[in-house]
Amino acid sequence: MTFDTVVAIGRQYGSGGREIGELLADLMGVPFFDRELIALAAERSGVSRDVYAHIDETATNSLLYALSTGAYTISGHFTSVSDLPLNDKLYIIQTNLIQDLVKQNGACVIVGRCADYILRDDPRCVSVFIHAPMAARIERICRKEELSPAQAESRIIKTDKKRANYYNFYTNREWGDIKNYDLCINASVLGKEKTAQLILDFIKERENLRKA
Repeated sequence: MTFDTVVAIGRQYGSGGREIGELLADLMGVPFFDRELIALAAERSGVSRDVYAHIDETATNSLLYALSTGAYTISGHFTSVSDLPLNDKLYIIQTNLIQDLVKQNGACVIVGRCADYILRDDPRCVSVFIHAPMAARIERICRKEELSPAQAESRIIKTDKKRANYYNFYTNREWGDIKNYDLCINASVLGKEKTAQLILDFIKERENLRKA
């Protein structure tokens, strides 16, 4: 089956969202983009990949920065993209990159980077939020990263806060709010493979309805 759906996945840290996205992309036979976006954005901008990786999905207070540097005009516009903080430059570059990748590839799976918001007006986009109970996420991170339960919980809280701040800042929406997604799935119920299959089944039904 040839698909015509772009899947934008948001995820809690430790929920397995990235792996589910990879499995889904394999099932669909379409490209997968997550950390790959950092390399592509760095290549497009000429900025070091390591620098972008450090600030990836991190928000900054653009308005305060712009006012302090004079980059924000009285009419409420930035004088140029070059005047923006590096975090905001990366967001703009990734926004353009996501839009270009969808134009070039058609169906694909994109994880994070506010993709659901960036593609909100694209009728092909299915937005998914992957979550799981804290206990399940702690267990998974302990096993994957060889951390103590306390260390794992601390990292989960910190990473989720970072992702929420980034999403809320750039979209003026609330990260993880069910109103912002087509599907919200507790990945601990079915596991990674069956969760990916569940999303695939939803996509198939949705595409059939769109073609009807």
